[in-house]
Amino acid sequence: METLFQQHAVLIALFCGAATVLYGLALIRWVLAKPQGNDEMRAIAAAIQEGAAAYLSRQYRTVAVVAVALTAILFVPDLGGWRVSVGFVIGAALSAAAGFIGMNVAVRANVRTAEAARTGLSEAMSIAFKGGTVTGILVVGLGLLGVAGYYGALKAGGQTQNDAIRGLVGLGFGGSLISVFARVGGGIFTKGADVGADLVGKIEAGIPEDDPRNPAVIADNVGDNVGDDAGMAADLFETYAVTIVASMLLLDHATNSGTAASQAIVGLPLILAGLSGLASIVGTLLVRVKPGGSIMNALYVGVLVSAIISAGLFLLPITAIGKVFASAGAGFADITTSDFIICAMVGLVITALLMAITEYYTGTRWKPVKDVSEASTTGHATNIISGLAYSMQATAAPVVVIGGGILIANKLAALPGIAIAVVSMLSMAGVIIALDAFGPVTDNAGGIAEMANLPHEVRDSVTDPLDAVGNTTKAVTKGYAIGSAGLAALVLFASYRDELKLRLIADHKGAIASTLSFDLGNAWVVVGLLVGGAMPFLFASFCMSAVGKAGKAVVEEVRRQFREKPGIMDYSEKPEYGACVDIVTKTALREMMVPAMIPVAIPVIVGIISMQMLGGLLVGTIVTGLFLAIAMTSGGGAWDNAKKLIEDGAHGGKGSIAHQAAITGDTVGDPYKDTAGPAINPMIKIANIVAILAIPLIVHFA
Repeated sequence: METLFQQHAVLIALFCGAATVLYGLALIRWVLAKPQGNDEMRAIAAAIQEGAAAYLSRQYRTVAVVAVALTAILFVPDLGGWRVSVGFVIGAALSAAAGFIGMNVAVRANVRTAEAARTGLSEAMSIAFKGGTVTGILVVGLGLLGVAGYYGALKAGGQTQNDAIRGLVGLGFGGSLISVFARVGGGIFTKGADVGADLVGKIEAGIPEDDPRNPAVIADNVGDNVGDDAGMAADLFETYAVTIVASMLLLDHATNSGTAASQAIVGLPLILAGLSGLASIVGTLLVRVKPGGSIMNALYVGVLVSAIISAGLFLLPITAIGKVFASAGAGFADITTSDFIICAMVGLVITALLMAITEYYTGTRWKPVKDVSEASTTGHATNIISGLAYSMQATAAPVVVIGGGILIANKLAALPGIAIAVVSMLSMAGVIIALDAFGPVTDNAGGIAEMANLPHEVRDSVTDPLDAVGNTTKAVTKGYAIGSAGLAALVLFASYRDELKLRLIADHKGAIASTLSFDLGNAWVVVGLLVGGAMPFLFASFCMSAVGKAGKAVVEEVRRQFREKPGIMDYSEKPEYGACVDIVTKTALREMMVPAMIPVAIPVIVGIISMQMLGGLLVGTIVTGLFLAIAMTSGGGAWDNAKKLIEDGAHGGKGSIAHQAAITGDTVGDPYKDTAGPAINPMIKIANIVAILAIPLIVHFA
C-alpha cells in the first residue's frame, strides 16, 4: 500500500477519473430511459433544447477564435512553449465538454422530471438530482483524466517534474478561459431573458411566471441551462483543475523537485481528488426523499456521506506518503503526517461551514430571507435596502471561516498545508456541483409543467418545492466555489512569487531576485493593491450593464409582440419565442468579450510595468473579489427566495403589493447572483494564472 501511493499517483487518479466518467455515462442512460410526457411537453422541451444547443455552439465558435490566437501565442518558447500550448488546448476542450454534456443532459432531464412529478415528489426528485449529478461527476472525471493524463504523458515523454507541472499551468489556463466566457456569456443570456420576461410578463401583463403567452418564456428556460448548468460546469471544472495544478506547483517548489520523495508528495493532490471522487459517487447514490420528507436534508445526506468517506480515505495516502516527508526538502522539515491529515480535515470543515452560512442567508427557513420578504410589504425600496444589507452582512462569516482555515493550515504546515486544505475542499466538487446542477433541472421542470397546463398540484406540491430548494442549492454552491477560488488564488499567488524568483535566477538576475518582496512599504505594491482591488468592480460593472442591455431589448420585444399580436393574451395567436432567444444570444456574445479580457490583459500590462505592482494586483483582486462575489451571490439568493416565500402565500401571496416589490428585488438580484457574482470566481484565478504564464515576459522587461 505504501509503495502504491508513493509511486503510482497518476495511475490512481486515472482509475478514479475513469470510474467517475463511467458512472456519469450510466446516469445519462438511466435518465434518458425515463418517460418524456405528452406531445405538448415534448414540444416545449425540444424548443428549450434547440435554443440551448444553438447558443452554446455559437458561444464556443466565438471563444474558439480567441483560443486559437492564444494557442499560437503560448506556443512561443519564451511564453510557455509547446507544453503550455498543448495543455491550454486540453484544458479548454475538457472544460467545454463538461459544460456541453452536462447541459445537454439537463435539458433532457427537465421534461422527464416534469412527467415524474405527476406521480409524486420522490420520483421527480430522483430524476432531477441524477440529471444534475451527471454534470458534477463529469467535472470530476474529466478533470482527473485531463490533469493526471497530461502530467503522466509529459513525464513518460521525458519531461522533468517541474516542466510537466508548468505544462499543467497551460491546462488550467485553458479551463479558465472557457470558464470566464461561459460564466459571463451564459450569465448575460440567462438574466437578460429572465429580467425581460419578469418585467413585462409578471408586472405589466400580470401573467404567471412561465406562462406560455410570454414571448420570453423559452429564452428564460434556455438561460437556466446555458448559465446555471453549462456556465457553472465550466466554472467548477476550472476551479477543480486549477486547484490541483496550483497545489502540485506549490508542493514542487517546497520539495527537492524530481526526487522520489518530491514525486510522491506532488502526486498527493491527484490521489486525494481521485479518492474523494469515488466517495462522491457513494454520496450521490444515497440521495433520496420520502413523501413528506425534507428535500434539503435529503441532499445534505449525500454531502455528509461523501465527506465522511473522503475523510476516512484521506488517511491512507497521507499516512503512506508521510514516510518520505523527512527527505523531501527544507519545506517539509517540521511537517508531520498528522499535520497534513488535520489540514485535509480543515478543508472539509471549511466546505461544510461555507455551505451552512450560505444556506442561512439564502434559505427560506431562516431569518434573512424572511426579513427581506417582510420588508417587501412596505414597498420596492425597503425590499432593496433589506436585500443589500444582508448581502453585505453575508460576507463576514465566510471570511472568518476562510481566514481561520488559512491560519490553522499555515500554523501546521505553512503553504503546503494550505495547498492540501484547498485540494481537500475542492475534492468534494462532484457531489456539491450535483446540488447546483439540480437547480436548473427543477426550474425548467416547473416551467414545462406550467406551459403544458399540467394539474396545479403538480407544480404546487412537487416542482415548486423542488425549485425553491434548487435556488438555495445554487446559492450554496456559488458560496463554496467562491470560497475555494479565494484559497486557490492564494496558492497561485505563492506560486507566482516562487516561479518569479526561479526565473530571475535562471536569467542571471539574481540580484533582483534576492531583493524581491511584496512589502507594503513599496509604493508599487500599494498601487498594485489598488488596481487589483478595482478589477472585480470594473468586471462586475460590465457584466451588470450587459444584463441591463439584454433585459431592455427583451422588454421592448415582448411589448412589441403584445402590442402587435393582441391575440396572444387569449391564446388565439402564438408568440414568436425565437425572437427573444435571438436577441439575448446576440447580446450575450457581443457583451461578454470586454469583461472576459479584463483579467487577461490587465495583469500582463501591469506586470511589464512592475513585477511588484503585479504582486499587489493579485492580492488586491483576491481580497475585493472574494467580498464582492459573496455579497452578490448571497444577496441575490435572498431576494430570489424572498419572492418564492411570498408566492407560497406569505404577506398576501401572488399579486399583492409585497409580491410586486419582491419581483423588483429578484430582478435586481438576478444579475447579482447569476451573472456578475459567480463570474468573479474564474476572474480571480485567471489573473493569477496569467501572471504565472507571463513571468518570462515580465522578467525580460525587469
